[in-house]
Formats: sequence, C-alpha cells, structure tokens
Amino acid sequence: KQWYQRRVAITAGIAGAHMGLFFNVGQCCCAGSRIYVQESIYEKFVKKMVEKAEQRVLGDPFDPKTNHGPQIDDVQMEKILGLIESGKAQGATLETGGQRFGDKGYFVKPTVFSNVQDHMDISTTEIFGPVMQVASFKDTDEVIERANNTEYGLAAAVFSKNIDRIHHVTSALKAGHVWVNAYNVLSVQSPFGGYKQSGFGRDLSEYALSHYTEVKCVTTAIPQKNS
Repeated sequence: KQWYQRRVAITAGIAGAHMGLFFNVGQCCCAGSRIYVQESIYEKFVKKMVEKAEQRVLGDPFDPKTNHGPQIDDVQMEKILGLIESGKAQGATLETGGQRFGDKGYFVKPTVFSNVQDHMDISTTEIFGPVMQVASFKDTDEVIERANNTEYGLAAAVFSKNIDRIHHVTSALKAGHVWVNAYNVLSVQSPFGGYKQSGFGRDLSEYALSHYTEVKCVTTAIPQKNS
C-alpha cells in the first residue's frame, strides 16, 4: 500500500512506487502493488509510472544491462497472466504491458493498470509479479479505510511533505512496517513482520531474539507470609 497527496515530492514518490513494486520483478513479500494517488496528481502519476515501466530492460539476469528478469517458473507466470486478464475483464485500464515477453523463459512485461477498483481481483490478490495497480482517492480518511480493507498487512508506505498527515496516516495503517518517503529500506535494527494474514512475530531487531528463547514460570506456595 502506498499513499500520496498533492504536496508530495513527485520525483521521490514516483521513484519509490516504481522500485517498491518492480524490485525483483514483484517477487517480494512486501511488494507495493496497490498504489493510491490523490486525484489532483493522478493522471500525471499514471503517465510517469507507464514511462518508467516501459524503460525497464528485460532479459538475462546475468547481463548487467538487465533490470527485469523472469518469474520463478511457468506456474507463477501463468497465474500472473491470468490475473492480468481478470483485471481487463473487470474494467481496469491496461496502460502498458500485460503480456508475456518472448517465447523463452518466464518473462512478464512490466504492467501498469489504472482506474482500479478495490473489489477487483488484481487489487485483492497477492499477485507476486510485475503488475502495478494505481487507484485514485479524494481525502485522507477515505484512503486509510481503503488501504486497510485487506486481509494482508505486511508493509506500506506514505509519501508526503505534511508531517501532521504523515503521523496520522502511519498510525492508522494496519501494517507491520510503514516507510515514509521511501520504500523497502531494511536494517538489522528495525523489526520486520506483518499484521493479519501477513504473519506472526517479528524478524530482525531485538524482537527477533524472542524466537530463540524459552520462557519458564515457577510458582511456589508460601505457607506463611513473613513480611
């Protein structure tokens, strides 16, 4: 989930959204595939997302020029292509991509959908592939409710220059890790884990140490209180 408003630093927001989804061709547990953009900058944002998607270089992952490799196998590729077809059938606008690339390997072209509605399969399903959905919103309370209307809750991001709005939204989002004006920034000191169906417990940080400990409770009966 990624959230944008009119005072956003557009350049940083576009870069963050692009990397947040297309990193590792979408095969990432915290891929930011659902993007909510304030309606006043929506058309400009979609245009920029399409431009950046079409600039990606598909090919051999061992080639230094390549920045968009294949999916893990044919099963996952077919699942992604099937979800793309469902997006088109349910009324989303396919802006770019949406097809297999070449006839060798399991490559899916970088895909961007606009005019996405929250009930569509591409919005409710963890695609685990290079399929971006861009939806618009009007106000803060609306987008918080919509962003939280999912069974998942691993990661989210907020792009804004308004610190009051940042604190409000980050507090309200039901996600285990929320980035501000950045995406996919991880460190060993920061706990990582999700809400709802996105898992239990936390990896990294001192919170992860609890997985390597065992708690013992000893209860002793005292016949007479001496103090």
